Amino acid sequence: MPEELHKSNDTFFNKPSFITSLKDRSILFFVDVSNVVAYLNTVLRNLFTKTFEFQEFLKQCYQIGNKSVGLISITGIIVGLVLTIQSRPPLVEFGAVAMLPGMVAISIIREMGPVITALICAGKIGSSMGAELGSMRVTEQIDAMEVSNTNPINFLIIPRVLAATFMIPLLTLYADAIGIFGSWLGINIKDNVSLALFLNQAFSQVEFIDVIPAVIKSFFFGAVIGLVGCYKGFNAGRGTESVGVAANSAVVTASLLLIIVDLIAVQITDLF
Repeated sequence: MPEELHKSNDTFFNKPSFITSLKDRSILFFVDVSNVVAYLNTVLRNLFTKTFEFQEFLKQCYQIGNKSVGLISITGIIVGLVLTIQSRPPLVEFGAVAMLPGMVAISIIREMGPVITALICAGKIGSSMGAELGSMRVTEQIDAMEVSNTNPINFLIIPRVLAATFMIPLLTLYADAIGIFGSWLGINIKDNVSLALFLNQAFSQVEFIDVIPAVIKSFFFGAVIGLVGCYKGFNAGRGTESVGVAANSAVVTASLLLIIVDLIAVQITDLF
C-alpha cells in the first residue's frame, strides 16, 4: 500500500505543469505552421503544369458547396437574428433604431460572414480532406499512385486547395446575404419593416470598400483550409488511428491559422 501511494505521488509530481504543456503545444503549432508553409512551396511548384485535373477540381467545388451550404444557411440566419436582437435595445435608448440595418450589414459583411463561414468550412471541409487523404495514405492508395508514375500532388492536392480557395468566397457572399435576411427577420419581431425598406437602409451605409477586403481575405481563408487539410491527410501515419488524428489536427490548426490570418488582414485594412 505505501509503495502504491508513493508511485501515485511520483506520478502526480512528475506531471507537466500547465505552462510547460502550453509551451509544448505552442511549439508543435509553430512547427505545423512552418511545415504547412514548406508544403505550400511544393504545391506552387506543381501548380503551373500541363496536367491540371479540371474535372477533379469541379468535383471538389461541388462537394465543398454541397457539404457546407446547409449549415451555413442555418448559421447565417441565426447570426443575423441574434446580432439584430442584441443590438436593438441600446439603439432604442439613443433613438437610433434606423441605424440598426446598416450596422448589422456592415458587421456581417466585414467580419461575421467571412470568419464564421471559414470556421464552419474548417470543421466540415478541413476534417473531410484530412480524413479522406489520411485513409488513402493508410490504405496505400497514394503509394500506388506514386509507383504508377502518377503525381498525387497534381491529382489529389491541387484540385482540393484550388476548390477551397474559390468556393469559400462564394460561400461567404451567400452567408452575408443569408445573415442580412436573418437580420430583417429579427427586426420584424418588434417592428414592421418591409424587405425593400430594410435593404435600402442597410446598403445605404455599406460602401464598396467594406466588401473588397472581406472578399480578398476569404480567398486566403479558403487557401488555408485546403492547404492544411491536404497537408495533414497527405502526411498522415500508417495506422488507422492516424486518420482521426489527421482530421482532428486539420480542424485545430486551420482554425488557429484562420484567426491569425484574420488578425493580419484587419491590421492591413486598418491602414487604408
